Amino acid sequence: MLDPEGVVPVYVQVSEILRARIADSPPGTPVASEADLEQEFGIARATARRAVQVLRDQGLVHTLPGLGAYVGPPGQPRPEEHQPIYQRIASHITERILARSLRPNRRIPSEQTLMREYGVAKATVRRAVALLREQGWVFTVPNRGTYVSPEGTWPTG
Repeated sequence: MLDPEGVVPVYVQVSEILRARIADSPPGTPVASEADLEQEFGIARATARRAVQVLRDQGLVHTLPGLGAYVGPPGQPRPEEHQPIYQRIASHITERILARSLRPNRRIPSEQTLMREYGVAKATVRRAVALLREQGWVFTVPNRGTYVSPEGTWPTG
């Protein structure tokens, strides 16, 4: 229970509550959003932001612009269930490439197939394919499709 009339600022009280919640959370676990904190505690967005900032300053959480705050220092991988769906799709396609079920210089499944397989919108599939392209797993031939890159060009590490 928050004490808005007490000597401890509300944002510090909220940060202490959050600290207790994340104490046993694995790195990469999402922290409640500012909007969720605003609603849960009946506080202003700026107060929620300051509470998360306290945890960030202490190195307990990090923020990814547009995605939210996560437990642990920057660079911590997020557990798969907390990754955006397009990243999960890209990871699954990468696994299929490494398992050789998708072969070099052969097409990956079409947008429509991936949309049906994962139950997502076209924009999500396109973002996953764009990520694979950025990483070097696939290349696109205009008006032909997207293909698995030759094995010698695959990312390492």
